Amino acid sequence: MSAEAASALDIAAHPPGLKLRKFKGASFVFWGIVATFVGLGTLVALVSQLVHDGGHRLTLDFLMSFPSSDPAEAGILSAWVGSILVIIATALIAVPVGVLAGTYLEEYAPKNFITSAIEIAVNNLAGVPSIIFGLLAVGLFVQAFALGQTILTAGLTLSLLILPVVIVTTREAVRGVPQEMRQAALAIGATKWQATQHHVLPYALPGIVTGIIIGISRAIGETAPLILIGGLTFVAFLPITRPGDAKFEVIGAVDEYGAPVTPEASESVRITEDGTVVLPDFSEMPVKAGQMVELPHGSSVQTAATWGDAVESWLPAHWLGSEFTVMPIQMFNWTSRPQPEFLEIAAAAGIVLLAITLLLNGLAIWLRYRLRKNINW
Repeated sequence: MSAEAASALDIAAHPPGLKLRKFKGASFVFWGIVATFVGLGTLVALVSQLVHDGGHRLTLDFLMSFPSSDPAEAGILSAWVGSILVIIATALIAVPVGVLAGTYLEEYAPKNFITSAIEIAVNNLAGVPSIIFGLLAVGLFVQAFALGQTILTAGLTLSLLILPVVIVTTREAVRGVPQEMRQAALAIGATKWQATQHHVLPYALPGIVTGIIIGISRAIGETAPLILIGGLTFVAFLPITRPGDAKFEVIGAVDEYGAPVTPEASESVRITEDGTVVLPDFSEMPVKAGQMVELPHGSSVQTAATWGDAVESWLPAHWLGSEFTVMPIQMFNWTSRPQPEFLEIAAAAGIVLLAITLLLNGLAIWLRYRLRKNINW
């Protein structure tokens, strides 16, 4: 073998800069592992601190009790129920709008100045601080549309917050479907919508579901926009009714303070269930089912809710117009108090909120895995 050939083989076996490239590759792996352990270590430290401070307060009574000025009796019933209802309202609004908008922008929208401006706006909205959405909601939903400080307003506000995330992830998932799938469907006579409905969206569904769950996970921990639109810091009632709960029927029209508009008026009322009448002077009078009584305006008939009332209260028409609180607001209220006992129950509430968030992310991973198993390219 000639010297030139041997030199060429040596260069091929040991190209210039090989050691430096190996060093850079090993350094990247090393610092990647360090960054991973830093993140995991921080998470473990935070969770450990929460468990240490509030783990002993996690009981069934804590989950099923209303907030109280006594930390020994305080619970998060109204907070976690309110959080669930707000997230349901958010999902019912944001998911169909976000998925349809993302699909339209990727599959149907022409490439022109208008769609480019919409894409830029959507991407920029994803980075807007959440408190800005709260300010927008106060001016638009609470004041202009007069929706009040209700669960519907909270759902609309958080929908605007997560809508960019849902739209962007939907577009990325749809874009990831190979063009051959669309072309094959169109080639055998399918319309554009049939190709999208039966081929594109089913194969993009794992990515879409992941984006939806990530958006909802962000919304469930938001505090600032909900405080701005009037989320209550102390709620001792539920937006829904449970069997046996007190049910009130007000006689006549009352103003925002509960005073009768026409205090001199009265009307005859047939009592349908055994209960108690609370008169405008706050005196009480027991009544029986079938009894006819003359009641002044401003009186209220108090009875016990039945199973039918409880089922009816789950209809969106009932609870969307109710006042609310959510777990982040309840935690904010407790951490602002000086007593150390309130910090303990705030930590316990944080554990519950963290568990819900991890459950949602775990659900996203499981759904993505199951949906991808069904994909046959």
